[in-house]
Amino acid sequence: MPVKSAVFGCVLAAVVISSSAVLAQDAAKGEQIFKQCMTCHRIGPDAKNLVGPVLTGVIGRQSGTAPGFAYSALNKAAGENGLVWSDDLIFQYLPDPNAFLKKFLTDKGKADLATGSTKMAFKLTDEQQRKDVIAYINKFSEKK
Repeated sequence: MPVKSAVFGCVLAAVVISSSAVLAQDAAKGEQIFKQCMTCHRIGPDAKNLVGPVLTGVIGRQSGTAPGFAYSALNKAAGENGLVWSDDLIFQYLPDPNAFLKKFLTDKGKADLATGSTKMAFKLTDEQQRKDVIAYINKFSEKK
């Protein structure tokens, strides 16, 4: 039995190590990628809303609630129905914001609210770039 346990432990360790490499994020690279986002968004202590809302503190914030920003009905509806931004949800959102919000509302049984579109037309489809941008955004969020 001890040999089997040792082998299992080694296999488990190898899986954990390899999955950590897959999930690797680089905030410095994310900062460079975020420059594309700066056409519409700002982040940091002195950030102001532009075409898009301030992203400071977005992790853990209810969708559609950044102070002073006029959100689309689609984005507000998602927030009113429980969408609170997390790393994983932002990762799912970035490749196709409209499709994500509509699916979120439909999955919540609110397909009648899944109409219109978000103001965000930009799509970030590259998985590693999304991970890196999220790592950068996390520098400006109070995760608990």
